[in-house]
Amino acid sequence: MDLQKTIGQRLSFAFHTKGPITDEIIDAFKSYQPGGITLFRSLNIENAAQVKAFTSALQDLARQLGLPPLIIATDQEGGQLMAFGDGTPLPGNMAIGATRSVELAKKAGEVLGREMAALGINVDYAPCADVNINPMNPVVGVRSFGGDPTKVGEMAAAMIEGIQSQGVAATVKHFPGHGDTTSDTHHGLSMLPHSPERLNQVELVPFRAALKANPKMVMISHLGITALDGENAPPATLSRKVIDGLLRGELGYDGVVITDAMDMRAIRQGEALGEDVLRAAQAGVDLLLMTSDPLDKKRAYDALLNAAQSGGLSNAELESAQQRIQLLKAWLVENQTTQDLSVIQSAEHQRVADEIAERSLTLVRDDRHLLPLALDKEKRVAVIVPIPEDLTPADTSSYIRPMLADSIRAYHSHVDEIRIPYAPSLVQASQVLEQVQGYDLIVMGTINAYSEESQAEFVRRLLATGKEVIVIAMRLPYDLANFPLAPTYICTYSILEPSMRAVAKALFGGLKMTGRLPVGIPGLYPLEQS
Repeated sequence: MDLQKTIGQRLSFAFHTKGPITDEIIDAFKSYQPGGITLFRSLNIENAAQVKAFTSALQDLARQLGLPPLIIATDQEGGQLMAFGDGTPLPGNMAIGATRSVELAKKAGEVLGREMAALGINVDYAPCADVNINPMNPVVGVRSFGGDPTKVGEMAAAMIEGIQSQGVAATVKHFPGHGDTTSDTHHGLSMLPHSPERLNQVELVPFRAALKANPKMVMISHLGITALDGENAPPATLSRKVIDGLLRGELGYDGVVITDAMDMRAIRQGEALGEDVLRAAQAGVDLLLMTSDPLDKKRAYDALLNAAQSGGLSNAELESAQQRIQLLKAWLVENQTTQDLSVIQSAEHQRVADEIAERSLTLVRDDRHLLPLALDKEKRVAVIVPIPEDLTPADTSSYIRPMLADSIRAYHSHVDEIRIPYAPSLVQASQVLEQVQGYDLIVMGTINAYSEESQAEFVRRLLATGKEVIVIAMRLPYDLANFPLAPTYICTYSILEPSMRAVAKALFGGLKMTGRLPVGIPGLYPLEQS
């Protein structure tokens, strides 16, 4: 392989198009010979047939230009991050964690892998092996299986096995662990300030377990790891101590290492991006996740090529990365499965989603013994639901309208939905509180009220009315800590339709809620160690 192609194969690009193949893509393929493509929901994805046609056309273009098969990847985690929105609505990792079922984690992985294979996507940037032990973590949250490092590791390993059983490469992330941060690396550098002992006891535990499942890729976070690189630690993406020392050396990982997106603000942007691309390659990264900016593509390619020509990247480094990428591509070709688009949202896959939704439901408390509901026909029920927002760039919640009211309406006819902003103003809150005065029961859905005070204050005012209120945390369970007097509190961990149907069924006694909190609720319920 010539030097230009060797460099190009280390780059994964993105393009702002949903097909057909554009002149920009053709020119980029000819100029840079990229190794992969990442698809994003807003940039590239409409429906299954369109995605399948697009991925097929991309692979055809690579063949026509004499390039190796492409790595075509996306973020299909289930739950709050689903690049392909028409996939089976799996409730997500924290819901799986609440089931305590490793078997369901594997089944979810099989669903993800099978549906990605049908679309022509051969790498899934999943699962997260982050241990979410910080309630204020803005970027991981329900993407984590929970707060118990051992359980997270078991679940992550099972999901990896499930995804890869379908000929799709799994990508365990965000090494060495993004679960205990209070800032989002999309916006700037975050530090993980823990000692080596603490890292070994918490953050690294699930990655050690996940690596035993042989994930084909590991995604490096943009976190500064002070235990290895000191107070002024660079992002782990640029750290030889993290990648070559810890991941490859201590943990023995020999697969492909990919960066998180290089347009995230923890990485320097503009002309300095080329320097950080080179630093990542020198640190041991194999594949660089570039996004859709044409200038960034050129900066990355030029930085690597110039370094290779001048000795800034050694022949040994180039050959090692090239070999790992070639081995991954050979595995993808050898294990490729033929899946029809009919597997997407198939009855079998929907049953997996429903089982996760039903088994994850967690009844935290029912102090007034309201459940199961036995309402007279004339009783009026108000269902209040915040309008979902994308709380981080790694979020697709804004595409979803929670079907909580619709699901409850299947069991009781007099149900009205009241939608409120994620962060309601005092005026908006007062208007809704006045509106619900004539209702007999209020079902209040919350979305991360623990970190959104205006939403939490609305719930406190609602509880103070003396009305019968059932609070359902539809994302993170921590919300209860901000209104601890709520007498009836349920966690679904997901706003997707299977979870909404499941909780409605449970409210009226159609199923028993057997889920267990996968994280503790500050000041109220500690994490269960079992």
